[in-house]
Amino acid sequence: MRAWSVVRPGPVEGDPLRLVERPVPVPGDDELLVRVRVCGVCRTDLHVTEGDLPVRRPGVTPGHEVVGVVAGAGAAVEDFVLGERVGVAWLRRTDGTCAYCLRGAENLCPDSRYTGWDADGGYAAYTTVPAGFAHRLPGGLDDVAAAPLLCAGIIGYRALRRAALPPGGRLGLYGFGGSAHLCAQVALAEGATVHVLTRDEAARRLALELGAASARDVYDRPPEPLDSAILFAPAGDLVPVALRALDRGGVLAVAGIHLGDVPPLRYESELFYEKELRSVTSSTRDDAREFLALATLHGVRARTHTYPLSRAAQALRDLKAGRFDGAAVLLNDLS
Repeated sequence: MRAWSVVRPGPVEGDPLRLVERPVPVPGDDELLVRVRVCGVCRTDLHVTEGDLPVRRPGVTPGHEVVGVVAGAGAAVEDFVLGERVGVAWLRRTDGTCAYCLRGAENLCPDSRYTGWDADGGYAAYTTVPAGFAHRLPGGLDDVAAAPLLCAGIIGYRALRRAALPPGGRLGLYGFGGSAHLCAQVALAEGATVHVLTRDEAARRLALELGAASARDVYDRPPEPLDSAILFAPAGDLVPVALRALDRGGVLAVAGIHLGDVPPLRYESELFYEKELRSVTSSTRDDAREFLALATLHGVRARTHTYPLSRAAQALRDLKAGRFDGAAVLLNDLS
């Protein structure tokens, strides 16, 4: 089969990805072999490709928003059948026995493993996934619609919950890419007032189309104090900007796995009055189940732009350059 491999992490303009020939992977005893239909393009794929995240598997195949069908299974798998449609997300495996797993915080498991970082992902004709971490997808979602929900949607949902937005609250979203525009739809469906702050003009237009109350430049002040804010842009210098925009008792959640350096914070203007700064670390399978149910209930959908999987490198370059709003999805044309 053909698959994309990160041969030498570095700027995506310098072609760190190479299309290679590999054997079809053999699933382990508790794993599924998945024939990839589509794979979403996530900013984390860009971080893996460019080396912002340290190399864990040399030559890894990125991609963790996979929709495909079961093409094989290990000897211990009993609850999936050949041809069944499944989703493969970022969280690939945990130990299931540590204190974090036992209290329902498997995203904090020290032995957690991730698709497209620790193990080969979906920028390929086939991938594998432990059966316990494969997601059954709602029938009303087609493949392209489902793919961005599997990471961008799930992590946006977890960030929204971490931001502790009160009912009918005022939410600020800093950055408005794949994850943020899905998060906004959930927040709006739940009665929030949403203010979007992003440097991208097309993203501001999309925000207003989706129902945001305002859409301004990322360094502008929102039109009213915020109860909660989520930082989706990987720019650490926006942390104090967002904290200053919070009302008393407000919460800022940082949603990205990678963030630039945060400048020193001024306690009086940025943290006083019981403001809170929280991080978001991956997500749990419960988050995924809850979000997919909400997405079905509220009709949450990504604005998608499709590329053939053979042009995955171009999709990542376009993501970095901000050449599309919403999310990109790769259609498998490999064999």
